[in-house]
Amino acid sequence: MTAIAVQAQKLLAQRRPPKSFFESCIRTLIILCVAIAVVLSSISICDGHWLRVKDQLFGLWHFCALTNTSELNCFTDLRLAQVDGLAVGMALARSMGALAVVVAIFGLELLMVSQLCEDAHSRRKWAMGSIFILISFVFSSLGFFSFVILFKDQVTFTGFTLMFWCEFTSSFLFFLNGISGLHINNITHQWNEPKNF
Repeated sequence: MTAIAVQAQKLLAQRRPPKSFFESCIRTLIILCVAIAVVLSSISICDGHWLRVKDQLFGLWHFCALTNTSELNCFTDLRLAQVDGLAVGMALARSMGALAVVVAIFGLELLMVSQLCEDAHSRRKWAMGSIFILISFVFSSLGFFSFVILFKDQVTFTGFTLMFWCEFTSSFLFFLNGISGLHINNITHQWNEPKNF
């Protein structure tokens, strides 16, 4: 019985202190916002139509041209758009966008696991998840900035489609939630440290 009691005390000692309602609420909001960002980024990458220039619609996967009969003819051969470096630039943009979604999914999983299975490593899992979310921000930013640089001569503020703004919003959410996740982890760790008098 003594060995069982010692093992139970060790397990109790490894458990982190109970979280306050405020901390639980903040962590839940961060997880929810990251999930929304993943959905927005996934939709934006899958649809891919990010820019409308006159009678042409440029996307990550193909471009479309409006004909005289008001029909959109779409082409997967991006060389037909007659924009220098379009095929390479689009490959970079969609690769970065897809990588951002994949890394964000791993980060989201770590954030959720750290809250559902609380143990001595929960804070480390949360910190790793937040770092993955920040890496997603970097990939996402590289994707849409490479797109903007590619079309720097044709870009107008009103030419960007809703899908582009979805990617922009998801990138902003990745940054905001990654930083917030690391910050809440840091300040709650300081609160829970034993005070020496």
